[in-house]
Amino acid sequence: MKIIGITGGIGSGKSTVAKALEIKGIPVYRADVESKRLTRTSEEIRRLLTERFGTLYGPNGGFKTKLFASLIFNNPENLKAANAIIHPAVRRDFERWTQQRRDFPILAIEAAILIESGFSNSVDLVVNVASPLDLRIKRIKKRDINFTKEEIEARIKNQMPDEERSRLSDCIIYNDERHSLIEQTENLINKLVF
Repeated sequence: MKIIGITGGIGSGKSTVAKALEIKGIPVYRADVESKRLTRTSEEIRRLLTERFGTLYGPNGGFKTKLFASLIFNNPENLKAANAIIHPAVRRDFERWTQQRRDFPILAIEAAILIESGFSNSVDLVVNVASPLDLRIKRIKKRDINFTKEEIEARIKNQMPDEERSRLSDCIIYNDERHSLIEQTENLINKLVF
């Protein structure tokens, strides 16, 4: 079994590449989605986040996402602490997910911070989805209309620069409206299969 790690900055098009892999029958673990699920449902994460940050959960158990984002995206120390709480749980969940799919020849994980979190050590191939910054900002504004320009910039600032991510990756898929995303993804799959 081979595992593809798909990474890229916010708005780069990682999810589009992940969907293309799924269409080809490759299961994809979406680390950002699962991280949010675990943050809402894991008693261990709830306890540790509450100890570190105070009240982040409402009376009905709802997670205060905006408050959490304001605490971590403008404070590198808080971001590091939050990652230290959440990433181990996501890693365990990914390992369980992988074991449940060990009959598949190829699996994938989509994670914005694949390299920064150390998940890149758990994959056979790191693929960076690279996209120009202005195009990424345009996509984010279209997708997340509630994000302010400052929130978008804070998230981008807290992620590894695209040049560095590309340098640390085994393969780059360009999502710049000039290269075919589907064709590049199919080429990637063909390299892994043959």
